[in-house]
Amino acid sequence: MSGDAILPNGSADPSSVGGRAKFPRSSRLLRHADFERVYKEGRRHFAAHMTVFYLRRGDPARLRVGFTVGRGLGGAVERNRMKRRLREAVRLYGVVVDAPVDVVINPKKSLLTADFADLRKDIKRAFEVIEKSVGKP
Repeated sequence: MSGDAILPNGSADPSSVGGRAKFPRSSRLLRHADFERVYKEGRRHFAAHMTVFYLRRGDPARLRVGFTVGRGLGGAVERNRMKRRLREAVRLYGVVVDAPVDVVINPKKSLLTADFADLRKDIKRAFEVIEKSVGKP
């Protein structure tokens, strides 16, 4: 384990250990009504390759993340690639926001050609903004 990558939250990167890490269902935003509530009532953060919407919830559940990619951004292959890249960037960041927040990430067309390191920086900055914003009562 001496060559294992360490995530920002201090845990070992499961992909470096050899196990396939997942993006757990409990951490995903799945219902259409939840997405709509985040869009209508939430706040926005604009980044180079995405727009991030977020809304603090009243229930004690943890952070949930959802991804939406419109048809205008390409065919099914491109849209699915964008979602996979975003999911992996969020998973690797090891989100440390403890507040009950719903987050929806909408990529821009530039995400397909963006360097993955830039994508990870955008994700990191977005979650720092979210933590700072919703961390206050």
